[in-house]
Amino acid sequence: MEQIRNFCIIAHIDHGKSTLADRLLEQTRTVDARQLKAQTLDDMDLERERGITIKSHAIQMKYHHEGKDYILNLIDTPGHVDFSYEVSRSIAACEGALLIVDAAQGIQAQTISNLYLAIDQGLEIIPVLNKMDLPGAMPEEVKDQIVDLIGCDRDEIIPASGKTGLGVDAILDAIIHKVPAPKGNPDKPLKALIFDSVFNSYRGIIAYFKVVDGEIHNNDNVKFMATGRKYEAEEIGTLYLERAPKKLIKTGDVGYIISGIKEAREVKVGDTLTLADNPTSEPIKGFEDVKPMVFAGIYPVDTEDFEELREAMFKLQLNDASLVFEPESSAALGFGFRCGFLGMLHMEIIQERLEREFDMTVITTVPNVSYHAYTTKDDMIIVNNPSDLPDPSKTNFIEEPFINASIITSTEFVGNVMSLCMGRRGILKNQHYLTQTRVELQFEMPMAEVVFDFYDKLKSYSKGYASFDYSPAGYRQSTLVKLDIYINKQPVDALSAVIHRDRAYEWGKKICEKLKELIPRQQFEIAIQAGIGAKIIARETISALRKDVTAKCYGGDISRKRKLLEKQKKGKKRMRQVGNVEIPQSAFMAVLKIED
Repeated sequence: MEQIRNFCIIAHIDHGKSTLADRLLEQTRTVDARQLKAQTLDDMDLERERGITIKSHAIQMKYHHEGKDYILNLIDTPGHVDFSYEVSRSIAACEGALLIVDAAQGIQAQTISNLYLAIDQGLEIIPVLNKMDLPGAMPEEVKDQIVDLIGCDRDEIIPASGKTGLGVDAILDAIIHKVPAPKGNPDKPLKALIFDSVFNSYRGIIAYFKVVDGEIHNNDNVKFMATGRKYEAEEIGTLYLERAPKKLIKTGDVGYIISGIKEAREVKVGDTLTLADNPTSEPIKGFEDVKPMVFAGIYPVDTEDFEELREAMFKLQLNDASLVFEPESSAALGFGFRCGFLGMLHMEIIQERLEREFDMTVITTVPNVSYHAYTTKDDMIIVNNPSDLPDPSKTNFIEEPFINASIITSTEFVGNVMSLCMGRRGILKNQHYLTQTRVELQFEMPMAEVVFDFYDKLKSYSKGYASFDYSPAGYRQSTLVKLDIYINKQPVDALSAVIHRDRAYEWGKKICEKLKELIPRQQFEIAIQAGIGAKIIARETISALRKDVTAKCYGGDISRKRKLLEKQKKGKKRMRQVGNVEIPQSAFMAVLKIED
């Protein structure tokens, strides 16, 4: 155990985490030059294109230092706020963390939130100043920020560059000397923390774990404590770029287990793995079921593709157990699924993966959050879909989820960011100057205001210089109403939304105006209305296409023209009663892009 070091990397998106990991793999000769490519640990095309880590990875490196052979386990973490539970479990499997900060951008919001997770777990923090080769690097200023944040000495900060390989030796040296060896008791029954799982189409679910106490042998009978399921360890081993099977994994080491599990739901991140015959007395603390925060409907463009979409969703869920979905039907869009996501980025990625990996073109409805509705009989109903909201006459009050948001931006954009957040019902809690030009703003805001284009707005208001992070802050009572959209007197359930009463009129008016532009004109007049309950609050009318029926009358008495117009009017009225309005797909997409 003395020669094992388990560490993770904490960084904001695009601070060079994956590139620096490549240099560590190269320096320790874990991957030979032929196999090495940019972002070696990111194996999805989507990750490479966006330059973000979506799925965390783990890899073992061997390093000879000062006459001893060390085993270094790098447990990579995603950087985005949506995946913070995965990050917390990866951190729990480590004893140390590299804190990577971009020398040109300085400390960002997600760096701070993941750093606090690591400090809470008692990890040894090694500060690294990355991208020193950039012409825009400001090493002295950023060093001051790091010293203020974690209270280390300036000399402890390692200058590095993932691109040129500067400082890689110093980082490996610091990992060996500063990160403590894992603590654990080899004589106790097996207790291992599952920090990740991946799906392999030939072998089923492969779970990654770190042994806290005891040891695991090949063909042991194991038990997952959260689900209570028992399996045989068909294969165990350690993780290099490829899997390396072993007979035994000892205390403190990191490895994988294959036991023929077919369903992702049976392996939960954060669960405790133990022996079926000689189980540990208590599981590792911190396990929780991942709860989706954002809900949206996903429908196939062609109703006939419903079964194909179901297959695609099941396959996606094998790789991503945090995706939750159940079938639902909508009068406007036919059959589809109500899906739960961890956040907006997660939703975007699932949508993109459906299109790329399964060739599915889908319509996504307006994202919304999960509400708690209390009826007059004091029953609580969880509302994931606006159509589940009980009748206003039977509702006592509704609660919505709030978040604590932290935004770090340049001082020149403070006014813009404050007006954006306060326009979204945010309450400013704290304002903290990190340096003379950078400020951290803390807000309390309703989650529903953030899931909708907030991130894009924040980037445009701050010219891209704001970073955003949030954590849930529980449910609170709000005056919320269900806004329905009617087209030709028929409700369109896919466009309905739960919204704050103060914004309902303005929102309803905007949707009606937008739909008026997008719905093609028919032979009859179309009324587009927004209503709360039985009360209509906004209306737009699409006028009918008309044939000039009086063109053939030249001269003569006015009553002939009147008679023809009356006949046309009756025909239009009859047509409106039986006429169906086709709503184009662009109308559903446009609701997602309504400007403030």
